[in-house]
Amino acid sequence: MWRKRVRLAVLFIFIVVSWPVFFPLPFLSTSKYQHVDVDQVEKAEGFLVSINGICTQVVQDSSLYTQGWDTLKQPNFWRYAMRFPPDTVIINIAKNRHLIEVESLARVRAWGEKRHKAYEDSIRKKYGLKKKDPIFFTTGRNHFYQFQKVMPEIDEAIDLFQDEGTDPWYAQTILLIESPGRMQFSTDGAYGAFQLMAGVAREVGLIVNDTLDEREEFDKSARGAARLINRVCLPHTRALCNSYGLEYEEHDLWFRLLTMHVYHAGIGNVRQVMRKIRPKEGGLELITELWQTKSRRFGNASQNYSQIALGALLEFDQLIQKEGIICPLNQMEDGRLVKGQIR
Repeated sequence: MWRKRVRLAVLFIFIVVSWPVFFPLPFLSTSKYQHVDVDQVEKAEGFLVSINGICTQVVQDSSLYTQGWDTLKQPNFWRYAMRFPPDTVIINIAKNRHLIEVESLARVRAWGEKRHKAYEDSIRKKYGLKKKDPIFFTTGRNHFYQFQKVMPEIDEAIDLFQDEGTDPWYAQTILLIESPGRMQFSTDGAYGAFQLMAGVAREVGLIVNDTLDEREEFDKSARGAARLINRVCLPHTRALCNSYGLEYEEHDLWFRLLTMHVYHAGIGNVRQVMRKIRPKEGGLELITELWQTKSRRFGNASQNYSQIALGALLEFDQLIQKEGIICPLNQMEDGRLVKGQIR
């Protein structure tokens, strides 16, 4: 009887969290936003939105929808993961993140090795997979991805990135991925709200030694990340695209995501995986090809990075559509956006 109740509870959670993915709210009309020319970084492509009565800056990219990024399985899989609690398991096919089913973590742990293997084999047989094709058991992540809580940091980081002459889209996207309320080291030693490695942080002007680690300070970490993108990641991404004759605009979503891969994995690893792909053109297809290609240290975590970024951006937009209010015109002074309490 208890197993039936557990299954019904998991099914209910699945329906609740997946409903917005299959039946999303319509994308807000861009005519309602305070648009700014993306080519002029100091102005940003953003608008002020109020949630709980506080106006904060956010960055919009409608190409998430117009170019079909929102229809891809991989970002939508991560949207599921961002909604489920950590005591649930989302069973999926690794190579395309096709969702099989959702189970309770306790029940999966109770299976035992023999049943676990038999279950994976049955999935491979049903979907015509090869024996080596992995089946992933991904736990829910809603305890980590708490987008409403990160909005004040996004607001502050947008100003800091613009002050450094860096596209603020990167500030918002990195913070949505890294959830900066959790000051913890990654397995590779990255630290702070923008997950900077110690050596990289020093190169962009931060102090990191035995007595002081400026990666802990949000404003300095943000400025360091902005400089890293502007001085290192963007020049490398441009050169990489130019080496394959790829046409691009720096506000293209695929170009931004490729830059994010350079930020996360390093140009050496991204260059290696691009050599395997040998792309003829940029765009959505190039990014999805990166998700299927491994090279050196460009493995599963690297492939996931832009998938998670897209999932986070889509979830954040859903939050804004559901709970946000475009700040009224009286939040403008001398043609400039004014933050703070709605007047």
